[in-house]
Amino acid sequence: MCDGRFGHVAVVTLFDQGLPRDGERAIVRFMETPDNATPASEATDAVTDAPTGIAAQDWATASADENYRAAVVDLLGALAYGELAAFERLAEDAKLAPTLADKAELAKMASAEFHHFEQLRDRLAAVGAEPTAAMDPFVGALDGFHKQTAPSDWLEGLVKAYVGDSIASDFYREVAARLDSDTRELVLAVLDDTGHASFAVEKVRAAIEADPRVGGRLALWARRLMGEALSQSQRVVADRDALSTMLVGGVADGFDLAEVGRMFSRITEAHTKRMAALGLAA
Repeated sequence: MCDGRFGHVAVVTLFDQGLPRDGERAIVRFMETPDNATPASEATDAVTDAPTGIAAQDWATASADENYRAAVVDLLGALAYGELAAFERLAEDAKLAPTLADKAELAKMASAEFHHFEQLRDRLAAVGAEPTAAMDPFVGALDGFHKQTAPSDWLEGLVKAYVGDSIASDFYREVAARLDSDTRELVLAVLDDTGHASFAVEKVRAAIEADPRVGGRLALWARRLMGEALSQSQRVVADRDALSTMLVGGVADGFDLAEVGRMFSRITEAHTKRMAALGLAA
């Protein structure tokens, strides 16, 4: 998992979770090739084109499609449980904080995550979905991710909050570009940085400067997070028919199979930049 070939880690769950076979094969081809990164200019173009189709509609119009509505309920359910789990994790990580000021900073971030959860829960109720039922299908995958990536110390917790959560956020932002305007606005709002980025970068870089040996350990940890986060993102989609169909183009304006490859290249490129910001090798 730490050898840098994250594609193999990410696609294992696709075979286990029942994504249509054509989609499996195509995603495997794109994900197994580590040197197929999309140039930054192309990546920017891919996500900044003017909205068309579902992306140009509001919820009232787009939700007339029952398959699309089911996909959105799934997406909001996954996000809602993710925010609730993030709140719990940050509150737990605060116990590892070396100073009272650090503990207070993590508590503030945890509060922001819970507010995001409340927004998503309320939105699910507003569109006629039962929030707990919408979240329940994703509990296993998300709890599994956090169990597999439990930090052993303060610095690992910071790297996880910065790198691991950011990978998942990148994935959801990619999907959000295909959503109706109302849902897209909410999703992007709850993915806003709660202060993790600058706080984590400052603390981790200071720790590496004080003891350069820390950098190697944290770099390996971040690589593990990359593999686990991609695997979890794939599982979230593959577990649910409506979401997997949206991803490979069957509902709304989903990705074609070539775009799936470009999407994960963009996510990997963003991860590399975050590693550099931390002072770690990707």
